[in-house]
Amino acid sequence: MKVAIIGAGWAGMTAAVKATEAGHQVTIFESTQALGGRARALSRSPALVLPNGAPAPLDNGQHILIGAYTETLQLMRLVGLSPEAALLDMPMTLQFPDGLGLAFANLPTPLDALVGILQARGWSLADKWALLSAALGWKLKGFRCEDSLSVAGLCLGLTPRVKAELIEPLCVSALNTLPEQASGQVFLRVLQDALLGVPGGSHLLLPKVDLSALFPDAAASWVLARGGLLKLGQRVASLATHGQRWLVQGELFDAVLLATSAHHAAQIIHASGLDAPPCTAAGVQHWVETTQALQHEAIATVYAWAPQASLPLAMLALRSSAAHPAQFVFDRAQLGGPAGLLAFVVSAAQGERATLQAQVLAQARAQLDLTLQAVQTVVEKRATFACTPGLQRPPSTIAPGLLACGDHVAGPYPATLEGAVRSGAAAVALL
Repeated sequence: MKVAIIGAGWAGMTAAVKATEAGHQVTIFESTQALGGRARALSRSPALVLPNGAPAPLDNGQHILIGAYTETLQLMRLVGLSPEAALLDMPMTLQFPDGLGLAFANLPTPLDALVGILQARGWSLADKWALLSAALGWKLKGFRCEDSLSVAGLCLGLTPRVKAELIEPLCVSALNTLPEQASGQVFLRVLQDALLGVPGGSHLLLPKVDLSALFPDAAASWVLARGGLLKLGQRVASLATHGQRWLVQGELFDAVLLATSAHHAAQIIHASGLDAPPCTAAGVQHWVETTQALQHEAIATVYAWAPQASLPLAMLALRSSAAHPAQFVFDRAQLGGPAGLLAFVVSAAQGERATLQAQVLAQARAQLDLTLQAVQTVVEKRATFACTPGLQRPPSTIAPGLLACGDHVAGPYPATLEGAVRSGAAAVALL
């Protein structure tokens, strides 16, 4: 088949690789000049520099992977990348600057979690027992709960310290939604895969290369080498039907995969005014309404620098509050970046860019004893959908020959890189 893929983010590039592997002829349309969508290199231009004049390689947000992201890691290898070389592998850690917190042991799954909980610094026996009891209960129930249950409701029996130092950081990093509003069932699925899914599933995998180089660039080279086409700077605003085929930018295709953001995908469908039979038209309208109903959450990344700034680990958890909103900080020097550059992540971010930046710099002084200069603050206002209990997400199939993929499409994962990759593969399987 001749397949058009609209969007060159992680879902779109996964779809391009999988479709090419299946023998289809692929053309990728991307509105920008960069690959990776919301997980891309911010700029490779020398115009981005640190206060000392050194180049500042930045991403459009600080992302992490975990060992349970099996399809992402497999796909990286398929296009010729080495995850071992591109990612810093470290046991799960939610250690705070004062040394307290949880750090998993470097042991086989699930002993790593058990030993980590038992050795958690600053946790009382009551804290540890509450978490182990809850985890055993979740396992006995097959990591299932009522669809209407929030993460906060799921964790009612846990102590305040466990909630503050484990549940809240995990919830906002994985679901980008506060525990009071986040889906307990999706949270349990992430825990299941990380703790029991695969050996090393809980390990943190921190990118040592920029996010475009981590997968999208190599995927594009792989597709192009096999006859695919990549058209950058082409924003697709609408589609048209032509018999059983689809017209995209004046070219006919047998099938179209919308791999854009949820907002843009709904705009394309709405603007197209597709001439479809009543049974199909109803499905298309339902897809648009479901997609438009998604609520979105912002993620802010504050890049800041000081000559001697460094962390004891490549990633530390931070004590987050309304005045100190960042949940994590990353030492980019330990991830292949320049010395002194730190990246602070504010999930479920609220407020204006300037305010968030000022709050994070104050947080660095208070919690890290560092006086930093801001380099760049990136606020992705539609970074993810709000992963709420019982949320209805749009399906992969929109109409015959018209499919969607992206981390917002129906699936077991929240808005993560693995969710995007799996959705791209699933859409191609439906061609």
